Amino acid sequence: MESKSPVNLTGTAKAAKYAPPLGLVDIGESKHAFIFRVSLPGVCKPQCNVKLDIRNDGRVEIEGVIQESEFINKHSNNKYKPKLQQLPPSGNFNIIFNLPGRVDPRLTVPSFRNTGILEVVVMKHITPNYSGTPVTPIPL
Repeated sequence: MESKSPVNLTGTAKAAKYAPPLGLVDIGESKHAFIFRVSLPGVCKPQCNVKLDIRNDGRVEIEGVIQESEFINKHSNNKYKPKLQQLPPSGNFNIIFNLPGRVDPRLTVPSFRNTGILEVVVMKHITPNYSGTPVTPIPL
């Protein structure tokens, strides 16, 4: 019996066969928050066209574009024709997965590393206590 993958990849994320994997996801959990890391090789920080959508139910959607790269040497005006391409191809990508619980998307701290890793900490959903007053989250 074949099990369905918990991560859905479309576009360039699905087409990359030999590239460093686009869309690999690691998820961690503490008492008050979730952390996830997503591999986005080929997504450059200066022109980072990435949209992150986190919903209350824990559904995460990452959309973006890998820009077309040219083979240009910074020290000369030479342009090179590609003979081998193993990095993800240019184009749109979409990565969808679910965190293991409900979250508060307003309490999200994303960071994009130069290594092509998107790391996001998102606080878990806080249920009101018996008096109806929200419980104050504890900082990580």
